[in-house]
Amino acid sequence: MSTDREPTKAGRLSKPEGVLAPRYRWVSIGMCLLVTLAAFEALAVTTIMPAVSRELDGAALYAFAFAGPLAVGVVGMVVAGAWCDRGNPRTALYASVVLFAAGLTLAGTAATMPLFVTGRLIHGLGGGALTVALYVIVARVYPPRLHPSIFAGFAAAWVVPSLIGPVIAGAVAETVGWRWVFLGVVALVVLAMLMVVPAMRGVHGPEQRPAGGHELARVGLAALVAAAVLGLTLAAEARGPVQWIVPVIAAAVAVAALRPLLPAGVLLARRGLPSVILVRAIVAGTFFSAEVYVPLMMVSRYGASPAVAGLALTAAGLSWAAASWAQGRFPAIGNRLAARLGALGLTIAIASLLITAVTGASPIVIVVGWAFAGLGMGLLYPRLGVLTLEYSTPADQGFNSSALSIADSTGSAIALAATAIAFSALGGAASPAAFAGVFVVDGLLCLAAWVCGPRILAR
Repeated sequence: MSTDREPTKAGRLSKPEGVLAPRYRWVSIGMCLLVTLAAFEALAVTTIMPAVSRELDGAALYAFAFAGPLAVGVVGMVVAGAWCDRGNPRTALYASVVLFAAGLTLAGTAATMPLFVTGRLIHGLGGGALTVALYVIVARVYPPRLHPSIFAGFAAAWVVPSLIGPVIAGAVAETVGWRWVFLGVVALVVLAMLMVVPAMRGVHGPEQRPAGGHELARVGLAALVAAAVLGLTLAAEARGPVQWIVPVIAAAVAVAALRPLLPAGVLLARRGLPSVILVRAIVAGTFFSAEVYVPLMMVSRYGASPAVAGLALTAAGLSWAAASWAQGRFPAIGNRLAARLGALGLTIAIASLLITAVTGASPIVIVVGWAFAGLGMGLLYPRLGVLTLEYSTPADQGFNSSALSIADSTGSAIALAATAIAFSALGGAASPAAFAGVFVVDGLLCLAAWVCGPRILAR
């Protein structure tokens, strides 16, 4: 086990190593690059999808191209979690990267929209598995004291593409074609793996493997969750009774299927790990379901250009990165304080959006307010990943890491469906009440974050 300080030849204590110390440097850079590439694809596809749909005549599958990868990613998370707990996380990482790259290649070379969507599904399956595999690799490669720093790096690696990803994707699509948004990333994936592979030689499976063999049942449940999440997403665009009946049924199915995939007590907000998983779902759902409507409100209500509307997202990205760095740098920001500050940042942001929607206040309120959302997420989001590993043993690191990622995806999808239904029912972009309805839903999620946040600490 690594110690904070190690004796030098002269008998003096050396400074503790960081994530960029020589023995961690390349694996840290490589894993952060993988996270960056996954984030870039998630953001870039939004920019280029109109061009893809137009060229491949795929308007009918437009929504599915977004919802499908999110849904099948849940299956990838469960498979990777079981693989890491019962096998070698190194091979789980390799397999997820191969799927990720294969999906990008198929999407980038697709001649028809069905082939493009198939590539997106494969890419989503690999991306979901990749997230879980990286969490477990962190636990096996780094000592616990470095976990906050590497998770802060992951958070920053996700935020950076939110600042420049859409611009780069748009420029690539306009110059050399949208296909290179996918194919160009494949080469960078290979580069990232060249950095990571040398450090994987010492990574092995757990000495004690969990009893039983319920992996097939868990994969089936994950598939059921994926189907329910996809149903929720599609129902948000429906009209009439379907818009209300299908989400209720899909949500019930999703909750029932989720229970075996999460630690016991998550839905009851039990203290410790269960509440960590639940809070992750709540804050992810709050942030990402509100973020969708921030640029839309600036464009539709204030006539802002897409570039100006993106200022709010840029502000949140910068504050998220700064807060992630701060929580990893300053130990005084404890878990309890991070939970409170995270909920506070989201509450200020949602309140700012709601006030703007109701009163028509200056769009500056949106930009400044949404920066607080990034601040809250940066302080809390990586800390929840650290706590998940602290509450885990080598035998269940994979299961718990997959549960954290599943909470991310399902929490975001359910919140997105709920806000989309409210937005559509209240009149859409032409109605100020529609935006207000969205932010009221997100305000209720903020309240849940305040209630459940303190419970992430075990007694």
